[in-house]
Amino acid sequence: MKSILLALALTAALHATPIPEELSQNGWFVGAQAYTFKEFTAFEAIAKTKEAGGNMIEFYPGQPLKPGSEEKVGHTMSPAAMAELKAECLRLGVRPVNYGVVGAGSPEDVRAIMEFAKKMELYSVCTESTEQVVAWEAAAKEFDINVAFHEHGGSMSNPKYKVWNPLYILGVVESRDHHLGACADLGHWCTSNLKPVECLRILDGRIISVHLKDKATFGNAPVVVAGTGVVDVAACLEELKRQKFNGHLSIEHEADWQDSVPQVRANIDFVKAHGK
Repeated sequence: MKSILLALALTAALHATPIPEELSQNGWFVGAQAYTFKEFTAFEAIAKTKEAGGNMIEFYPGQPLKPGSEEKVGHTMSPAAMAELKAECLRLGVRPVNYGVVGAGSPEDVRAIMEFAKKMELYSVCTESTEQVVAWEAAAKEFDINVAFHEHGGSMSNPKYKVWNPLYILGVVESRDHHLGACADLGHWCTSNLKPVECLRILDGRIISVHLKDKATFGNAPVVVAGTGVVDVAACLEELKRQKFNGHLSIEHEADWQDSVPQVRANIDFVKAHGK
């Protein structure tokens, strides 16, 4: 019995504190990446996320905090500004769950980012700085916060940029603590001419978060609403169900910058229509 309890305790320690179940919508944790609303402030992004039907948000570094403010969202923001940001999320009922994509050039940067994430009570942070994996792993375990390695579009023609390849990300995380995994950017895999559902299968069990977007075609192409492009979002959701994925889906609609709430709402509705 003692050995069973120890095994269960060790298993629990491999994963960050889960997102509260009461925030799920038809089985999914779904909201927006604030970058979708980059032409607006963070306060406006929170309101637009709620208007679109999301109840959680992923912040990114550098977005102005609110109209008329010189403060910007990020791990170097003042304690007063951080308190304002948390209060606005609470007021509107939109939970902050992630922060990124954020770079880290040193273990000190990693620690500063993770301290910020802990104060913001986040589920994860999102980065492409795999060269800091040792520091990320140590901080992830210390602060009980997940680290999701993200990818933009890439190819073998640029060997210096590796994170586009899910096999590379798998190699980075597979022997590491389960606080470390992937941020599956479905659209950017298409930019790299990869099939997103196959990338998800490669990273089976190591998906921490998802940047959900569809693309008109493979390669460099416009973002479109889920179900109208080549990503096969429905198949991706089925694969995530099979993997028992319990992280968050951040809608990232990188188009219609001045008026994207209808498209974000359509994406959220698409996810909810394919409930767990």
